[in-house]
Amino acid sequence: MQLSTATDKFLRYCASERQLSQHTLQAYAADLADFRKWLVADPTMVDLVENNLKEYLADMVSQRKLATATVRRRFACLRAFFRYATADQQSPDPFARWRPKLLRRKRLPRTLSRGEISSLLSSFKAGLRRGRKGREGCLPTAVRLMVCTGIRVGELCKIRIDDVSPDGSAFRIQGKGSRDRVAYISDVALRGELCELVINRRKADDPGESLFLNRLGSMMKPQSIRSKLRRYAESEAKIARRITPHMLRHTAATLLIETGVDIRFVQRMLGHSSIATTEIYTHVSDEALRVTLERADVLARLA
Repeated sequence: MQLSTATDKFLRYCASERQLSQHTLQAYAADLADFRKWLVADPTMVDLVENNLKEYLADMVSQRKLATATVRRRFACLRAFFRYATADQQSPDPFARWRPKLLRRKRLPRTLSRGEISSLLSSFKAGLRRGRKGREGCLPTAVRLMVCTGIRVGELCKIRIDDVSPDGSAFRIQGKGSRDRVAYISDVALRGELCELVINRRKADDPGESLFLNRLGSMMKPQSIRSKLRRYAESEAKIARRITPHMLRHTAATLLIETGVDIRFVQRMLGHSSIATTEIYTHVSDEALRVTLERADVLARLA
């Protein structure tokens, strides 16, 4: 089997059987396309050996000088691809005897300060008061949900009307890797917003299933939320840096850690399969560190 055919088959498998997110599928497709482009030709799977991967690694690191995170991601994709190909009896696994040890750069997640969050939420309310209503009126609720629950933007767009509990205190999330979970809402006002949104959606002529809709009446897309969030952050909230939905997820986790919520509960809320993924938030609580140090005030105690 040719590499091009095998990669197409692998991507179909990831979409239908593993049910990976569209974002992950796009990343896999881009990484495999880079590998195929580097090979120039379209070899058969049995022709791909360990040396090919070693040369590809050397090219990315020494010649193209790609970021460590990019190299790690592409090799993670290739490992998954060749595991599938080996199980499908398309080729032997070139990683069977070679385990590349790639450095892992520990990057701290980017979060928003409490002031930035307040400004952002206020900007949405101000925009709606100036007439930006209609279906875009559900956007403040969507942003508040991300800040409150740490839900991914792709998961947010998939919320259905029937996923929301009658009192708005909880809703079901279709998570990554077909792992569903339940998110809980403690804020009374946000519960009310969610219930009102559900009621209005059910009253519509063609209610459909999706909770959050775009101006055309279709399920809201992640890119639409990203662009609107960036626009409001820049023009309304006057936040200089680029704001993304994933920063709201990081912020939600960090705020919970700062207030003393057990990390196991934060792991469950975020839908992490391993607590090791959640542990990074224990290292980013700079605000909690600042408050603690101010309270301690070592020099004042020595005076």
